Amino acid sequence: MIDKLNFFIILAAERHFGNAALKLGISQPSLSAAIRQLEHDLGVMLINRGSRFQNLTDEGNKVLAWALRITADTRTMKEEIRTRSIGLSGMLSIGAIPTAMPNIPGISNSFLRRHPNVNLKLLSLNSNEILGALERFEIDVGVTYLDNESTGKFQSVPFYSESYCLITTKKNFSQKKEIISWIEVAKLRLCLLTPDMQNRRILDQIFLAKEVSIIPALEANSLIGLLSHVHSGEWSSILPLSIINSLTLNKNIISIPMETSYPQHRIGLIALNRDPSTPLISAFFKEAKGITLKE
Repeated sequence: MIDKLNFFIILAAERHFGNAALKLGISQPSLSAAIRQLEHDLGVMLINRGSRFQNLTDEGNKVLAWALRITADTRTMKEEIRTRSIGLSGMLSIGAIPTAMPNIPGISNSFLRRHPNVNLKLLSLNSNEILGALERFEIDVGVTYLDNESTGKFQSVPFYSESYCLITTKKNFSQKKEIISWIEVAKLRLCLLTPDMQNRRILDQIFLAKEVSIIPALEANSLIGLLSHVHSGEWSSILPLSIINSLTLNKNIISIPMETSYPQHRIGLIALNRDPSTPLISAFFKEAKGITLKE
């Protein structure tokens, strides 16, 4: 039954029998037979079929929710038994917003030294993707803005508060500046992250609070895309200090801290609030609680 539920979860995610079979490493007829057997066992139709997969039935959506919980609880049980017999081991999957990536080693390095039989899988996701992946049990832990946290749904550990810097070419400023205002920055030729990224939405809110309108000449969903344009010498951008500190800037590029008259946004670890939590998640959260970073 567990195998069939796993097959069903993958099929629901892929919405295509061929793609799901390929991902599972089985033949399409074998997948179709397993789904038909699951429908027979449960006594309901799970999928609306035509010549191909169409969508889940109402019963299929309910079964999917149960399947996600059942398979997650099964993994938790296996992990707990394995931990009791051989110690902490296995794979912990982490989804992190791109701007938090430079700070992840602050936890992962000490965690892996303490638990050498554990492997980490680190994925770059935006804040909405992290919440969805957690709810679908596709990742174990998210590193994201705690502003998104739904009361009671997630457990969380604060990690650091985000602050911002302008990154720009020296030719824009004849004299060294210790700090720069948002109004000054709005006059520059800006490249920023796309509006689907929460970092960009935060910047838009700050500019709006300053009663300043900005229309970036370039938007990108990649930090590398922004940085490559800044390094060309013709663009400026606003990035978290953690990103700036992880870079080696060329001699013509400077960073200037932004004025801090804006609400601080906390970045932290989140996971589904489940009892019991998996040993891996519990150990990773315990590690994070002993670490406080300052940007």
